[in-house]
Amino acid sequence: MPKKGSLVTVYTTVQMEAQIIKGRLESEGIPVLLSYDSASLVYGFTVDGLGAVKVMVPEYLAEEAKDILGV
Repeated sequence: MPKKGSLVTVYTTVQMEAQIIKGRLESEGIPVLLSYDSASLVYGFTVDGLGAVKVMVPEYLAEEAKDILGV
């Protein structure tokens, strides 16, 4: 059984799309944490992982989140 507080990445994208995905998942009752460095906010693009935003959800909801997102 997964730890209660463990989070997993279900999607990686840029800041704007991550905010949309976050809203979509939260509307389905799935809590979301966005993990990113400041470069994604300052520059607004992704190069070699710099600026990427990880969409993270509790591990026990990861499959449901992926189904909602179609990934």
